[in-house]
Formats: sequence, C-alpha cells, structure tokens
Amino acid sequence: MKIIAVTDDRQSVKTLTEKIIAIKDVIDYVQIREKSKSVREIVSFIEHLQNNGVKKEKIIVNDRLDVALCMDIPTVHLPEHGLPVKMVKERYPHIRVGCSVHSFEKAKQAETNGADYVQYGHCFETNSKQGLPPNGVEPLLQMRKELSIPVYAIGGITLETLPSIQAVGADGVAVMSSIFAADEPYSITKKFREAIHNEK
Repeated sequence: MKIIAVTDDRQSVKTLTEKIIAIKDVIDYVQIREKSKSVREIVSFIEHLQNNGVKKEKIIVNDRLDVALCMDIPTVHLPEHGLPVKMVKERYPHIRVGCSVHSFEKAKQAETNGADYVQYGHCFETNSKQGLPPNGVEPLLQMRKELSIPVYAIGGITLETLPSIQAVGADGVAVMSSIFAADEPYSITKKFREAIHNEK
C-alpha cells in the first residue's frame, strides 16, 4: 500500500513546507490541495518543496493543471466535477491523471476515460466532510475486482480505520487530518508506514 499525504488548506506555506519536508521519506506522494491559496502561492510552495529535497515525482497538484504543466509536475489530481479526465489525457498524454470518485460507477467511468488512478471516498466520518454520511468501504471491493488502475481510499483514514482499508485490498490511502493536524506529523506518518509494512 502507498501513502498519499493530502494537505488540509488550513496552514501557512511555511508550516506546510516544514511538515512535508519532515515526512518526505515516509510518504509516497504529497497532494497539494490548497484551494484558498493563490496560484502564485502554490507555485512558491512547490518551489520551496523542491528546493528542500522533495522530488517532483512525489508531488501531486490538485485541480490546477496549469500549475502542473508550467512546473513540470508529472501528476495532476482532478476533482470529480473538475476538468474532464478524457480531455486532459487526450491533450496531455504524458501527464499522470488521478480523479476523485464517490461510487464504483464513477470509478469505472474514470478508468474508461483514461484516469491513471482513482481516489474513492469518503470512507469514514471526517471533519472535512461534516454532516455528510460516509460512503463506506464496500465499493472498494468491487473496484479492486473490476478495475485495473490503482484505487486509493480517502476520508477519515486513521490508524484505527486503516485495517478496514487493508481488508478490502485498496492500493493505498490518502491521509489528510491524521497527518497535517498532528503535533508530530513524522511520528504518525511513520506509524502508518509501519502498520502497512507489518501487514505484509
């Protein structure tokens, strides 16, 4: 299983940079999901990360295809109602495209349209989706059975809920609050990594 650390759009560029640099060796990817920040701030943020040893291959730019293209970042993640996956893949075939989905049907459609991976959620109750009931983990079983692209679980992923995700065979987890709201991001991320490796 792989770990994607998803930024929470609640912290300064400086704080986020420090946290990501601390965990860069125990995560597989970091997804820059900073909807309230300007494009210029996001560009500066990514430059800071790269200047401090975060490889561009580990960076996923959320939604902003323009930023990914201009900064030569190889992966862009599209919201379910964002740019059409098919359009992006046809015009920029070299870009790795991920897509957020909330059902098996949407995941299957994303794969048909050329998505390289999907993020399915939200699996459990989470503060970032307050008031919205979770979609559960069961659809992940069907996705793993019928899709050929990687499937990542997102939404309420904690050390306590991780075993449920492992049980359905997801390819990885996308973790936001558990990492970025933690007092010691490295410590908690290392525990995720150890729990994943201990399973094997």
